[in-house]
Amino acid sequence: MYIPPAFRVEDTTKIAAFIQQHSFATLISHDGTAPFASHLPMLFHPDAGSHGTLVSHMARDNPQWQHLASGGEALCIFHGPHSYISPSWYQAELAVPTWNYAAVHAYGVPTVFSDHERIVKLLGETISTYEEALEQPWPGDLPDEFRDKLIQGIVAFEIPVARIEGKFKLGQNRSAADIQGVYDALSRAEDADSRAVARLMFTECNVDESP
Repeated sequence: MYIPPAFRVEDTTKIAAFIQQHSFATLISHDGTAPFASHLPMLFHPDAGSHGTLVSHMARDNPQWQHLASGGEALCIFHGPHSYISPSWYQAELAVPTWNYAAVHAYGVPTVFSDHERIVKLLGETISTYEEALEQPWPGDLPDEFRDKLIQGIVAFEIPVARIEGKFKLGQNRSAADIQGVYDALSRAEDADSRAVARLMFTECNVDESP
């Protein structure tokens, strides 16, 4: 990923928090002829391995698991909020439109695993991760026979992360007045993505909170 120095994120704690907040990833592999992508929730274990480990599963009918088992490198893209940026929000007179966004790319060689108890643990962790914020979390209690039949239809895998790239493109290369103007405009926007970019700018850039 192309990352100008002003937009590069190297804080591992910040990257881990970003992945966990935006955990529905695009997984890209190569079948030897062309790229192939799936969209999957990913669990991130930041303390497993030098750069953390991603764990997930996919349908057995999805041919991508065979690419993952071939030993080639895969790319996981975690997408954060993004928004169009109008030059009318800048103090600078000469400017052009752009786009602000945040993303993390994680690279590694996947390993498919079939240990039953490990898959059961993965599914339990996945359920608890996404249910815990709900008012009435589903406990995930299923009869073993029913659960095990479903397990036959999936393939579990892990990706020890070999390298990871974080990019928060929030206008850090512009003047303080321009950054503030963008933040103010996005804070007042009606769409949730624009307001999410504004919140990220509030934590990453030196801006004054909008009234």
